[in-house]
Amino acid sequence: MRRTSRRPPRPARVHGEVQGPPAGVFAEVYDLVRAIPPGRVMTYGQISALLGSRISPLAVGWALHGCPEDVPWHRVVNASGRFSTDRLPEIPVGLQQALLRAEGVEVSLEGAVDLQRYRWMP
Repeated sequence: MRRTSRRPPRPARVHGEVQGPPAGVFAEVYDLVRAIPPGRVMTYGQISALLGSRISPLAVGWALHGCPEDVPWHRVVNASGRFSTDRLPEIPVGLQQALLRAEGVEVSLEGAVDLQRYRWMP
């Protein structure tokens, strides 16, 4: 006799990056990023983990790429404290650094934020 699994079905991943409907999880990303205080940062991976890995770090970036104006997207950096937005043609190089510096965040000569000092842990 063949046994069948009784596990509930997993939510579908959109593009292999998001589990469940993207609109719902993107709203959760926006709420979390809105909570980051000025002068502090989080990483894409940290946000992914806090959302139960239902969204990949890459998909967090996609969500922020099209976020509402009231979301402080500039407070999210990559795992090494660097700025992934500098590679995007529609965002001026250095904009994210300038916005963070205006909030008092120091950026190293190598172009990175000290995550030990500036990472926000909700």
